Amino acid sequence: MLRTLKLWARPRRVHMPVGGTSELRMRVWPQEIDLNLHMNNGRYFRVADLGRLDWWLETGVWWPAIRRGWRPVAGGADARFLKSLQPFQAYRLQTRMLGWNDKWFFAEHRFVCKGQVWAVINVRYLFVAKGPRPTPAEVLALVGHTEPSPALPDWIQLWDDAQTRLTRSIRSR
Repeated sequence: MLRTLKLWARPRRVHMPVGGTSELRMRVWPQEIDLNLHMNNGRYFRVADLGRLDWWLETGVWWPAIRRGWRPVAGGADARFLKSLQPFQAYRLQTRMLGWNDKWFFAEHRFVCKGQVWAVINVRYLFVAKGPRPTPAEVLALVGHTEPSPALPDWIQLWDDAQTRLTRSIRSR
């Protein structure tokens, strides 16, 4: 919770472009350590949440969306751990939007230490509302962004398709 409050208080740029990368300097704290004495895998996902919040705040998307009653909700996440972050180790969390389709945003969170990527979390999410759900294009239009999505990597499209098929499978049981 303290990290979230610090994000709210952090000075902001004047609207980072949608294609930009937000970066947070972080450190592994004792409460984030598991029995293997490295950062717990669940904590990576919590930190990724902070990265997305920072990206929304930096791009200026957050407040106009919230005023309209639009709320971001994760719909799937995938992690790849390359090296273990150790207690008290400093790292940088780099968050960028890989792109979007007519339903989902696709965010990438890189955990960078000593100039190398140690872990990556990819999240697909959308904004929900009491009325009709806004499309990613409608959300980004709040900050004047009208360009189409960059081409999504093939593996993101395959992952999105697999997530959609999994959802259908669960709902049909």
